[in-house]
Amino acid sequence: MSEIDSRPDTKNILQEKRIAVILPCFNEEITVARVVREFKEALPSALVYVFDNNSTDKTAELAEKAGAIVVRSPRQGKGNVVRHMFDEVGADIYIMCDGDDTYPVGAVHNLIELLDSSRADMVVGLRESYASSSPRRFHAFGNRLVAMLISKLFNTKLTDILSGYRIFSNDFVESVSLTSTGFEIETELTLQALSRNLIIKELPVQYTQRPAGSTSKLNTFSDGYRILKSILILFKDYKPLIFFSGISFLLLMATALAGIFPVLDYLRFQYVYHIPLAVLAAGLGILSTLTFSVGLILDTVLKYHKESAESFRRVLRQKNKYYRNEEK
Repeated sequence: MSEIDSRPDTKNILQEKRIAVILPCFNEEITVARVVREFKEALPSALVYVFDNNSTDKTAELAEKAGAIVVRSPRQGKGNVVRHMFDEVGADIYIMCDGDDTYPVGAVHNLIELLDSSRADMVVGLRESYASSSPRRFHAFGNRLVAMLISKLFNTKLTDILSGYRIFSNDFVESVSLTSTGFEIETELTLQALSRNLIIKELPVQYTQRPAGSTSKLNTFSDGYRILKSILILFKDYKPLIFFSGISFLLLMATALAGIFPVLDYLRFQYVYHIPLAVLAAGLGILSTLTFSVGLILDTVLKYHKESAESFRRVLRQKNKYYRNEEK
């Protein structure tokens, strides 16, 4: 009995849903054919797409020979490729995985089952282990740091923010608006889901080393800096009241420090001798008030956009239900 037959829930999902496997690839000729074949074997009814991001090797050729639909994605950077994939491919369930053969294709059935049973919008393959090399330990530390920051900022509990093995619902793909260009795209996907109060689930999968001859495109320090910068920017975009209130509070503290001597002057001598500090304190106080006001305004605008996005998602769900009923 095949693996699919032994999973009746997954079998029903495969029969009822349009499933697309989307693989962003750049110079993965050593591994891409194997990944494509394994997905085609695991999900015979799914369409497997390889989005080739200007590879200089035989990635596109070998992927096509293995049975994938190869799409050229000319704008360099994983974030650009993911945005291109979402724009180009239509499906009910999207399975995104790296083409480097580090993620277990066999776990896809469990991921699909969890997406369906939990009504989640995104299921993330939680990497259980990293390679033992020193760079990977830096990656693991950075991943834990990013996960901790996001969990604190958004009052949630997530473990693996940077995993490249993810499954998305059609609602998520249709409603998300991505801006990242590089490897910070996984962080943005998570933050976009959290900002829209969408359901994220994590499922442990075994993460392995790349095969011999295959090299990682991720730079620990430069990409880590970009990821942290994207968290700061996205936090500003999705939590403006907290973000600008924090800046306002810092300005208020600076106002108090700058203004303490002018105040003491007035209390003692009924005259202000520290005039520059008084001017500085007044300016900082005005900036603090303005910054807090900006946070209030942006928070109101964000709530309006969230309501608009939710209305769009409701319309989209109704449209999908209509077409499913028509097909029946």
